[in-house]
Amino acid sequence: MASTKESQIAPAVLMIRPARFGVNAETVPSNAFQRDDVEVADPQALALQEFDVLVSSLQKQGVRVEVFDDTSEPWTPDAVFPGNWVSFHADGSVVLYPLMAPNRRWERRPDIIEELQTQRGYQVKRIEDLSGAELEGRHLEGTGSLVLDREHHVAYACLSPRTDVKLLREWARKFDYEPMEFHAVDKGGKSVYHTDVMMCIGNRFALLCLASIRSVKERRRIQRRLEETDHEIIPITAQQMREFAGNALQLGTRDGGSVLAMSMRAERSLTPTQRLSMEKYTRIVSSPVNIIETCAGGSVRCMLAEIFLPRAGSSNGA
Repeated sequence: MASTKESQIAPAVLMIRPARFGVNAETVPSNAFQRDDVEVADPQALALQEFDVLVSSLQKQGVRVEVFDDTSEPWTPDAVFPGNWVSFHADGSVVLYPLMAPNRRWERRPDIIEELQTQRGYQVKRIEDLSGAELEGRHLEGTGSLVLDREHHVAYACLSPRTDVKLLREWARKFDYEPMEFHAVDKGGKSVYHTDVMMCIGNRFALLCLASIRSVKERRRIQRRLEETDHEIIPITAQQMREFAGNALQLGTRDGGSVLAMSMRAERSLTPTQRLSMEKYTRIVSSPVNIIETCAGGSVRCMLAEIFLPRAGSSNGA
C-alpha cells in the first residue's frame, strides 16, 4: 500500500441495503451505544426507509454510492455496517477482517467483491483475508476499529474487546502504517467499542472526544500526532459522542468538492462554533437514522465502507 498515494477522501462508498434488520443480542454486551429494550413493531421497514433516505441524500450531493442488497439468509441483522468486515484501498487491495460476534461473520460477501470487479468497473489486485484471527479470539473490526489517516499512513485505534492490540500492530506492519493505539471509555467507564464513534479524520480536520481518553499521556500523544499532520482538532463532548457526532465521514463529490456525512441526531448536537469549524473544510450532509442508531448502536459512518479501489482503465483511481 505504501507505494500508492491515497487520498483521505473516498470517491465512492459501499452500502448494504438491510433485509432483516433488528437488534443483535450477540453485540449488546460490548456496545454501550446499543439498546435492546426498544419496542419497535417493524424495525426492518423503518431501517430500510432510513437507509434509502441516506442513499438519496448522498447521491443528491454528488457522492457515488454502490448499493448492494443484503440476503435474507443467513440472518445478518448488522449487515448495514459493511466497513466492519471489509476495507478497500488505492493499490487495489481488499482487506477482510475478523469480527467478534459469530453471527456477524456471515456478513462477509465474496460476491460483492466479485461484482465490484466484473460489473461496476473497479480493479481488485489482491485480497488480504485476516478473518482467521477470529478463531483465535482476536478481533479487528475494519474501519470501526481503525480510523485511518490514509494520507500520512497513521492508524488510530482505541482498544476494546473488538480491537486487539497485537492484531492492530500486525495490520500496521503489513500495510506500512504507524499504529496509534489508546484507551477510550464512556461515562460509565466502559471501553468505547469502536474508534469511529469517538473520532473522525478528514483531510484537514479531526473530530475527537478528548474526554473519553482518560490517560493524559495518551491524550497528548494523539493530539500531538494530529497536529503534526496538520489536522485542526475539533473537540466533541462525551454527550455529543453519545449522539454519534464523532461517527462522521468526509466523502468526495462529483464536482470535486466534499461533504461530511453524519446523522441528523449528530448534526443537531453540534454547537455553532463546531459547525463553523467543520464548514471551513467541507459541508455537512445529514440524514435521520434513529432506528439504526438505537437498535444497532451505529450511525452513518458505520454504514459507509469507503471505496478507494482504482477504476478500470486508470492507474490509481478515483
